Amino acid sequence: MKLEEMKYQRVNIDKLTKKVNALLDEFNNAESFEIQDKVFNKLNKVFDDAASDYTLISIHYTCDTNNEKYVADQEDASTTEPLLSDLAQKMNKALIASKFKDQYIEKYGEHLFKMIEASLKSFSPEVIDELQKINLLVNKYDALIASAKIEFNGETYNLSQMAKFAQSLDRNVRREAALKAAKFFEDNDQELGDIYDQLVKLRTQMAKKLGFNNYVELGYLRLGRTDYNAQDIALYRDEIYKHIVPITNKYFLEQKERIGVENPQYYDFNVEFKNGNPAPKGDVQTLVNKAQEMYHQLSKTTDEFFAFLRENHLMDLEARKGKVGGGYMTFIPRYKSPFIFANFNGTLSDVNTLTHEFGHALQGYLTRNFKISDYRSPTLEACEIHSTSMELFTYPWMDLFFEEDVEKYRYQNLKDELCFIPYGTVIDEFQHFVYEHPEASHEERCQAYKRIEEKYLPHKKYDDCEIYSRGRFWLKQGHVFSTPFYYIDYTLAHLCAFQFFTLDLKNHEKAWNKYLRFSKMGGKYGFRELLAKAHLLNPLDQGNINKIIKPIENYLDEFKLPNE
Repeated sequence: MKLEEMKYQRVNIDKLTKKVNALLDEFNNAESFEIQDKVFNKLNKVFDDAASDYTLISIHYTCDTNNEKYVADQEDASTTEPLLSDLAQKMNKALIASKFKDQYIEKYGEHLFKMIEASLKSFSPEVIDELQKINLLVNKYDALIASAKIEFNGETYNLSQMAKFAQSLDRNVRREAALKAAKFFEDNDQELGDIYDQLVKLRTQMAKKLGFNNYVELGYLRLGRTDYNAQDIALYRDEIYKHIVPITNKYFLEQKERIGVENPQYYDFNVEFKNGNPAPKGDVQTLVNKAQEMYHQLSKTTDEFFAFLRENHLMDLEARKGKVGGGYMTFIPRYKSPFIFANFNGTLSDVNTLTHEFGHALQGYLTRNFKISDYRSPTLEACEIHSTSMELFTYPWMDLFFEEDVEKYRYQNLKDELCFIPYGTVIDEFQHFVYEHPEASHEERCQAYKRIEEKYLPHKKYDDCEIYSRGRFWLKQGHVFSTPFYYIDYTLAHLCAFQFFTLDLKNHEKAWNKYLRFSKMGGKYGFRELLAKAHLLNPLDQGNINKIIKPIENYLDEFKLPNE
């Protein structure tokens, strides 16, 4: 079914509550596991239907924030969705109390109950008001970012569209483009800081109500992290500082010498090669056609699935006015369909985003028939392995997109994947500071960001950009506002994806089959167990980062760069 044919409606929470309560009565009165399990599946379908409505509302809103109907639908969803969480908790409590619990564990696995326990700790009807307000504030942030109208060279662009100018070979052009984008954040600094301050205070208030000292532990539980904690992540950040930052600093120094800029500023590092970054050849439709050819050659599964996405209009890829920035994949349970959202802007990130989100979408498609919705996908750090690995698996076909610049692309993309890790760590350490010091002012938060950034990314300079020199660079990172502590997940995923890449260089068939098996496990296990079952080294375990990084460093160091 095509996206535009997929029907949705606002969720009537009163009708839904009556339906769920009636099914819960059946569930609690069931005299056998078989009868109760059938009711459990009915409950899952009810929640899937509601989730589908919320997902379709969100898709239409993020594609067009200027549409009054979509805005109104999204605001309604933001206030009713937390009430759905209350209903889900009633089901979870009934499942925990079931006299057939052992049979559920035997049929569905123990991880289901670990997730339920984390969910019960992280929610209470007392915090519905905070959740509603948080949703509305995140909408406000998204709408504000989407509203950017930047005048440049006689045209008007949004923030996503400005990215291509920030990679110009003309240093004056990229400087002006970067400063124009920064000016948007300078003009909205106070409002963005206020939105974030309200979010921090609401999340902290919610944590206190639920019995936590601050939002950190609650934030981890809300992300479904059942087998590692903030202390594990702190040690992991230390390992990154010791073992990865020296390597990435080396590559940034090489980049500086390669582009020939004496005192490079933050926008200069947008340019990888003196004669220009590799850029995909062709418009959006051309790139989609090339992607179809690539996925046809990669495997029968990817060929059929990409065709399915195209035929059903399940991709919205072009950047335009009123569209929310960034990229994502989401899943519509009622129609068993993933959806890919992106903002193509004529840079290599277009191809990266398409392959990245396709990796997410393929995993969702492979587990679309799982009855337990929480098992369809794992926690976010594992989800990002599916997507990042897909970027790297497609290297052999990148000549379709980049033609004569393909080697430049392969080098730049892998180097960027590695050099992203310190930035992802900056965002994570910053968020831990924020939620451990919720009373801090906007200025104090920005000063903390500046200190942390200088620690992990000492090459970044903002000599001619006052707003970023005052520690405001994080304002552009939507994850900080919407999903606290998510961002470190990308770094964990990169380190796991590197292992697939290293194996792929040696034995493609073995690596690809291993990847498919990993994807098909969905979220049946916690992060540590998923990695163990996939025979992947866990980056959280000390000593593994060096083992993972060494072949990547060797690959980059031995790379024969063209046209240096």
